[in-house]
Amino acid sequence: MNSDDIKILIETSIKDAIAIVSSDDNVHFEAVVISPAFREKSLIQRHQMVYGSLGGKMQSEIHALSLTTLTPKENLA
Repeated sequence: MNSDDIKILIETSIKDAIAIVSSDDNVHFEAVVISPAFREKSLIQRHQMVYGSLGGKMQSEIHALSLTTLTPKENLA
């Protein structure tokens, strides 16, 4: 699993998402995910959406994922 794989999983699962994913070791990842689907969602709901897009990979191939989740309007602020 690499940053590009995670980016594809997130962007295909969350409508109109843009994911910027990075990692130094392909085990610990950082992701910024921007999507209008996050509007009116709590931080926990947003993170659940991202974790849901990764499925079982969070338990096996991804050791840690640091998330920032934003709507497009929040991204511009």
